[in-house]
Amino acid sequence: MHSPDDIQYALEMTKVLREPDRRIQTFGETRFEFQLISELMDRTGEVRIRTGEVEAMKPRILRPEPYREIELDGFDESARDRLEKLVDKLRAEGKNLAFLQYGFQFRRGQVSEEIVHDSIDAVRERVLEDIRRTGNPSLAVIEGVDDAWEVSILKFSFEMILRSHDINAFDFKRRGLL
Repeated sequence: MHSPDDIQYALEMTKVLREPDRRIQTFGETRFEFQLISELMDRTGEVRIRTGEVEAMKPRILRPEPYREIELDGFDESARDRLEKLVDKLRAEGKNLAFLQYGFQFRRGQVSEEIVHDSIDAVRERVLEDIRRTGNPSLAVIEGVDDAWEVSILKFSFEMILRSHDINAFDFKRRGLL
């Protein structure tokens, strides 16, 4: 288990060096491949390359009705009433309270690892050059922290949600679903 400081450090140090050419599909699952490079923490001149997949499930529309089922643990008795009044007021103003929920599946069993004896700079350039040659449109290259590498994958996933949200919302609106 990682400490909050480990997680914060991994978030700050993670860089997406190459994004996939596409975004999360609105009406279907999307599979992204990744290569995550990271320096080994206890050895110099050694870099781990992890290769795997992340699958984004199709976005789901959440409508205001589920707000009524939100647990308000730790709030006083009047909190439920205030939440319902807020939802009703926003609806009366014509606000669309639906939002999109994203889900990801990370298939850890499909992650392969390789240790390369070279500098992080040389490995980074070699990996990026390989992608320029092969042109894989669904491949992301991520540089992260070795012992908290899962945090780097989560950061990449979150960034893909942010980059895809407007497109997905537009697609739903175009079909009259939002």
